[in-house]
Amino acid sequence: MSKKIHIKRLDSYMLQIFLPLFLMTFAICLFMVLMQFLWKYVSDMVGKGLELGVILEMFWYAALNLIPMALPLSILLASLMVFGNLGEDFELLAIKTSGISLLRTMSPLIVLVTFISIGAFFFQNDAMPNIQTKFYSLLISIRQKSPELEIPEGIFYRGIEGYNIFVQQKDRKTGMMYGVVIYDISKSNVDEMAVIVCDSAKMGMSKDKLSIVLTLYNGQQFQNFEGAGPPGNREFVPYARENFKEKQILIPFDANFNRVDDSTLEGNPGSSYMGKNLSELKSSIDSMQCELDSMNFIDRKTIKNYSFLAYRNAYPEQQKDSVIEKAKKEIHQIVDPDSLFASKDSQTKVFILQNAYTKAENNSNEFLFRSMSKVSTQRLINRHWIEWHRKFTLPFACLIFFFIGAPLGSIVQKGGFGMPIVISVILFIIYYIFDNVGYKMVRDGVWVHWVGMWFSAMILLPMGIFLTYKAMNDSAILNRDTYTAFFKKIFFIRERRHYPIKEVVIDKPDYKEIAHCATRLSADIDAYLAKYRKLGYKIYWTDTRYDEELRHIKNKMESMLEKVSNSKNPFILQKAEEYPVLIQHQRPFKANSAMARIFMYVFPIGMIFKLISYLFERRISNDLLTIKKLNAELLQLIDEAVKADSIAV
Repeated sequence: MSKKIHIKRLDSYMLQIFLPLFLMTFAICLFMVLMQFLWKYVSDMVGKGLELGVILEMFWYAALNLIPMALPLSILLASLMVFGNLGEDFELLAIKTSGISLLRTMSPLIVLVTFISIGAFFFQNDAMPNIQTKFYSLLISIRQKSPELEIPEGIFYRGIEGYNIFVQQKDRKTGMMYGVVIYDISKSNVDEMAVIVCDSAKMGMSKDKLSIVLTLYNGQQFQNFEGAGPPGNREFVPYARENFKEKQILIPFDANFNRVDDSTLEGNPGSSYMGKNLSELKSSIDSMQCELDSMNFIDRKTIKNYSFLAYRNAYPEQQKDSVIEKAKKEIHQIVDPDSLFASKDSQTKVFILQNAYTKAENNSNEFLFRSMSKVSTQRLINRHWIEWHRKFTLPFACLIFFFIGAPLGSIVQKGGFGMPIVISVILFIIYYIFDNVGYKMVRDGVWVHWVGMWFSAMILLPMGIFLTYKAMNDSAILNRDTYTAFFKKIFFIRERRHYPIKEVVIDKPDYKEIAHCATRLSADIDAYLAKYRKLGYKIYWTDTRYDEELRHIKNKMESMLEKVSNSKNPFILQKAEEYPVLIQHQRPFKANSAMARIFMYVFPIGMIFKLISYLFERRISNDLLTIKKLNAELLQLIDEAVKADSIAV
């Protein structure tokens, strides 16, 4: 009963420390991707006089639209921080020593992340179509909004269609403009261009915000007469001049914010996939696939009737079948086409070639147009498949990132924001790159849709399984010494022993005991080499005594050298430093295990591993012979040291 209560307390404790961190990291990640959105679309929003409500609405829909990007990253970062903090504060060690495994510790968070993934699926399927439709319709509306009118000084302003306006000087406080020149080229006929020059002017907007009201003071207007002067005579064109003290003109300029209707975006075939759920996407895919199949059928029929057998269409419909039947009966009378063409005169040859070229070009253009239609339909099908798979890839990415972050945090054992943020950003960049590669390959029709959309998951899932397995077995995969020792074994880099003379020795070496150990060690080496010097194929895969006896020899040698290290004789210590460090035989699987037997029976693969193991067998045999030789030399040095001690006494 107490154990159940203890585990329940552990579950609640894990949830209490994970939830706040998850919410915090989710808010941070969402803010980061929202800033990326702002940098991308800031040019579409700046300088258009948008109301605060429109901007806030845009950011709200953008934040909801970016949740699929922020959610997996926040789960990865939160799980890394939680288990990194537990490892750094030795809480994870205390949990393991109490008999609770890492997987059991993760179980409440696995359940929580599973519920988050299920919620992400329903969010993608039910809410995201509506969010994307509103987001992109609002973005299009903002892009179509005319920029806020701001006429600069000293240059011609062309921001108003059909007008070029020059302002020499502006008064920022009163809004008056001085030295104003206006070229009115809004009319389609160039001869009707008007030029207005005035001392000062003031600009305003009409009440409906559909026109600019310009009040002009002390100026003149020059305008050509419509259709004046003889045609083609550009030397003299009559014009009208008007002097005024005050004059108002209206320039069409829509300054209102006009929303694009959501139905417009949904009805557009190129973007209709955004506002559909799973069932609607699958229905659209089936209908477009049927349409594509019918287009292919029609194209094959057209090619048959109009390309290869185009001569049939030149016959009248009522005579076509009879002519074809007659041609079949008299097929033996048909002469070679080349000789028939050569018998014609030059003018007929030119006519035949031109006719053939025209038909070929017409057929080519027709089928090119048909192929363009089919390509656009196929790309639209690919986009629908992309949206269909995205409903599932986001929830699965949340689970994968949790099973990467939690075990990696328990292995790294570094909490806070430093190391977890670095690792999270690196892993998320890898995921983002692979996800974009798969997306573009599916969009362009290079890969099958399920391969491309699950490409990032196929890359990261083995990583999550590997890290979880290593964390459950307390493997030091991020320990530098582990990889250093591994590569030293692989590349046969020898370690050096070092036994300095100790100033203070508590246990003096017993040379008789050391000599006895060396003698027994040499005997064990002889027995081992007699049995395993030539390691057979079956023994390599099935004999478990090979590694055990080698490990026994290694332990006995290390125990003997530990006693020798207490000697004050420099010659004996120097000889001890010459002993090689025995390596373990590197096998892909444990001997006599199920996988080892499978590889043994799969002869070609098993033989490859056996050939690779020959390098290790040769290294071990040479080291054992060296140890046996050094034992004999060590025994001789011990005899000399014992004699020297007896003489001194």
